[in-house]
Amino acid sequence: MSAQPIYLKVAKYQSLIALFILCLALSFLSDKFLTASNTWNVLRQISVNICISVGMTFVVLTAGIDLSVGSVLALSGAITAGLLKSGIELPGSNLFIGFTISGAILAGMVTGSLLGCFNGWIITKFKVPPFVATLGMLTIARGLTMLWTKGYPISGLGNHFAYIGSGWLLGIPVLVWIACITVVTAVFISNKTIFGRYIFAIGGNENASRLSGININKVKLMVYSIAGLLAAVGGIMVASRLDSAQPNAGMGYELDSIAAVVIGGTSLSGGRGSIPGTVLGAVIIGVLNNGLVLLDVSPFWQQVVKGLVILLAVIVDKANSKVE
Repeated sequence: MSAQPIYLKVAKYQSLIALFILCLALSFLSDKFLTASNTWNVLRQISVNICISVGMTFVVLTAGIDLSVGSVLALSGAITAGLLKSGIELPGSNLFIGFTISGAILAGMVTGSLLGCFNGWIITKFKVPPFVATLGMLTIARGLTMLWTKGYPISGLGNHFAYIGSGWLLGIPVLVWIACITVVTAVFISNKTIFGRYIFAIGGNENASRLSGININKVKLMVYSIAGLLAAVGGIMVASRLDSAQPNAGMGYELDSIAAVVIGGTSLSGGRGSIPGTVLGAVIIGVLNNGLVLLDVSPFWQQVVKGLVILLAVIVDKANSKVE
């Protein structure tokens, strides 16, 4: 048996091996790591990143990137919180429109979808590189968040809304249930639908996909809309957990989501990857973040470590691509 197949078998489980080694090291370094309370805390924290990273996975599978997810998260969460607390008042007509929890959540999700769709439209209509288009949306959405909130947190959203972020259902946090439903739905879409096959095909070879009759622009519009929608879901989760929509929410979330996708084995060149791999990558990032906090590592060094982890994951991905 040649060395190459053995290497490929090991590479297939490299993320799982990395997670095991990381957990083992942290359990020795901190006696607080392997506790029930810390485990649930980690699961709550990674639930938000899982939702965002699932959307990012679809984008990266098409050989794209979305740098705006953190800002979209902030704006969608702020709109949900603002509508829930204050509604919409139209002074000229003496009209006030109040929102239920469901209505406010729906408005936030629609906002995220529309922003994602706008990203896709700019990319497909004007052939703007995804990096540039979503970088522009990062700034636009952050500015709109500041305008909507006037730079102040929107707090006091009520116990019923807070239940989403702090409540439990059948012994499991509601946030974890939301993440699980998102993952199961995404796995079904990517593995069992024509749309999922189109996503992989476009990432593998866009020209060949176009010649085979796939509507490239339509698929990309849908992919970026999904990414925006799931960023909005993440924003609602964050606002609910904090009982507050912060104008600076979501900063750095694009870094964690890209890290989760790359560590999970999705190629930045597109066409290769999986949702379960991304979930595993999000768990690794969550455990790493939690471990660094437990070890009282400076937040500045935490950024350095995460950056190095991303670079290492990309290097490993390139090495795997050459072997395959």
